Formats: sequence, structure tokens, C-alpha cells
Amino acid sequence: MSGNPQGLGQWMLIALVIGNIIGSGVFVLPAALAPYGAASLLGWGLSLGGALMLALIYAWLAQIVRNHGGAYAYARLAFGDGVGFLVGWSYWVCVWSANAAIAVAFAGSLGAVWPAATATPLRGALCALGALWVCSAISLSGVREAGRTAIVTTLLKLVPLVVFGILGLAWVHTSAYEPFNPSHAPIFNATTSVAALTLWAFLGLETATVPTDVVENPQRTVPRATVIGMSIAGVATMLACTVVIGMLPADVLQASAAPMAEAARHVWGNAAGTAIGVVATISCFGALNGWVLLQAQTSLAAAQDGLFPKAFARLDSRGTPWIGLLVSSVLASTLIASNYTHSLVALFTFSILLSTATTLLPYLVTVLAWWRIDKQARWWRRAVAIGALVFSVWALIGTGAQPLMWGAVLLLAGLPIYVWQRRTLMRQLPRTP
Repeated sequence: MSGNPQGLGQWMLIALVIGNIIGSGVFVLPAALAPYGAASLLGWGLSLGGALMLALIYAWLAQIVRNHGGAYAYARLAFGDGVGFLVGWSYWVCVWSANAAIAVAFAGSLGAVWPAATATPLRGALCALGALWVCSAISLSGVREAGRTAIVTTLLKLVPLVVFGILGLAWVHTSAYEPFNPSHAPIFNATTSVAALTLWAFLGLETATVPTDVVENPQRTVPRATVIGMSIAGVATMLACTVVIGMLPADVLQASAAPMAEAARHVWGNAAGTAIGVVATISCFGALNGWVLLQAQTSLAAAQDGLFPKAFARLDSRGTPWIGLLVSSVLASTLIASNYTHSLVALFTFSILLSTATTLLPYLVTVLAWWRIDKQARWWRRAVAIGALVFSVWALIGTGAQPLMWGAVLLLAGLPIYVWQRRTLMRQLPRTP
């Protein structure tokens, strides 16, 4: 597969990776990390290292496997249709449920800048739905339009984030990092807790491997975009969050719903706080644009292989799998609408629970698939794979019982579709006399 010469180029794909990683998490994480103070740097190091190892695994597989679909394609090649379907189904559910969460985060960010927009739960839900369907319309207009939007929105959030992190260093108070571990928990426990929190900031590292059928020269472009995008997004996120911890008093930081905007307002005035709120809104919209593009590409590969209903493989004149896109957006809209009476925070939490419960299985299976596919790998690559495998298992266990339960329920919900599709495929096979 040579890729689509009218599809996503190198810069578009890098922007897509960065944009999908940097969403809403970077703007709210400092409050969750405040109890750990400077010790949070250890957890950041652990999660960043683990995410980079996973990114390398995805990059190496993209060089070897000439197929699109990301983790689904790797799992199917290594372990067959059954495991491939489970991974594809799990990741597809992850994407559209994450889109519900990101749309809600967009509404929350918009409400911080324009309170009237989310003054009631209904208004908040309508803002979230509006953002979701605007992004759906962009993807329906063509993959390059979605790619151009990714470049613009990524620049509009990455540049201010980096500038904030660098300028904020001058306003950091070293006393804010004392004591080193204010949680007083054992350092190993504190590091593990921080790593579990910051891991969610790196979800999306696999973005470039999913739509390779609409990527120019994918075997070269995808690995580069994966590693470069993950590295830039990871460092920018880590810098900004750590600086915020040093700019605000611990009690103010822990009580803030928008700690980065609060830090900007505290140091540079109300206008700076509002500006960060605008950046957060753009950031959420950019992430939503990227994930909406992925939701149709995720189901496309499985449908082309006969493991998802064939309607998901139907393309329009622009090459967009429009049925898969619309079905996914309808499901995300249903998730938003069915919970709109809850607060935005409760709705966001519920959506994130569904998404994170179905994300880590594809990561784990991808590492195992690499072990089976790349049997001639050098020793240092195997060392990286061992680290990625340990990190994936640790992260899966660390999610807790409730997310794992939701993950199991959602996987079981897909089994009837798999059985139906297998029977359909069997009926289409020629009978031997």
C-alpha cells in the first residue's frame, strides 16, 4: 500500500497526533497533581517513558505491516480474526465514547469563557452536541479538510502552551515544591499514583497508525509522525503542568477547576486567564476534530475485512467512510443526550470511564503482536518491548475494578456482531462438492 497522494501528509499527521494527545487533560491535570508537589515529576517521567516505548512499538509495526487500522490490523495479523475483532471493537468504542467526553470538555471550556453558553445542563449538552457535529461535518467534507483543521488548531494550542510553560518558569516559586512529597505517601506509591493520572494525558499516541489508507507514503510518514508527535506533545504537557504547580499556592491549586487559567490570572491578570480559557476551548475542539476523523477510519478497516458490517466500509465521493462516521457520531450524541441532566463534570467522568476502559487492551495486545510479528528484532528493540509490555500490564491493572468491569461488559456486547459476521463470511465461502 503506497497511501493516498491526496491524503494526509507528514505535517498533517504530526499535527493530528499532537492534537489528539493535547486535549482537555493538560488544563485540569495540575489540580489533581497538586498533592504530590515536586514528586509528580517522577510519575511524569514514568508515564512519559512508558508512552514513548509504546509509541516506538506502534512506529515499528507501521513500518512492517502494510495495512490500516492500527492496533486492529496488528492484532488480526498476529492472532487471527477473533482477537482482531476484539481489539477493533474495543478501540472503536473507545474512540466514540472519548468523543463524547471531549465534546463535553469543550462545552465546559467554553462555559468558563462564556458562562451563558452552559448556564443550564441543557445548554451545556447542546454546546457539546454542536461541536461534535461541526467536527463530523468537517470530516465528511474530506480527509484533507480535517487535516488542515488539525494543523490550524494544533498550532493555536501548542504555541501558547509552550510559551506559557517557558514564561511561567520565571514565576515559579521554589517553595511551592517543598516538601518534595507533600502527600507523605511512600515515594513508590506517590510515583505510581501520579503516573496513573498522567497516563491519560498521553492517550492518542497511536493516532497516526489508524488512518494509513489515507496517508501519503505511510511506511515513512506514520512512524515519524508517531514518535515526533508523541515527543512534542509529551514534553509540552509535562512542562506546562509542572510550571503551574510552582506558580500557585497548593490550597488554591487543589481547589481550582481550571488551574492553568487560574495561574495565568494570578500572575498576569484577568486578560491572561481568559486567554488561557480560549486556548483550552480551541484545544478541546482540535482534539475532537482529530478523534472524529479516527472514529470512521477505525471501523473501516474491520468492515473491509468482513468483521464489521459492510456498511461501515461504504465510501462517498470524497473517500470518506460516511456511514461509519455518522453511526459513531450518533452513538456519541446518544451518550451525551442520555446523561445531559447530570453536571458537565459528571457527564465528562462517565464518558472518560467508558473510553479508558477500552483503550488499554489495544495497547497491550499491540505489544504482544509486535513480539509475534517482528521475530528478527535486535536486542535493544526487544528491551524496549519488554518495558512497553510491563508498562501496559501495570496500567491495565492500575485502572481499577470499575473500569475493567465496564471494559468486559463492552467487549461482551460486541460478541453477537462478531458471531453474525463470521456466519455471513462462512455462507459466502464456496461449497466444496
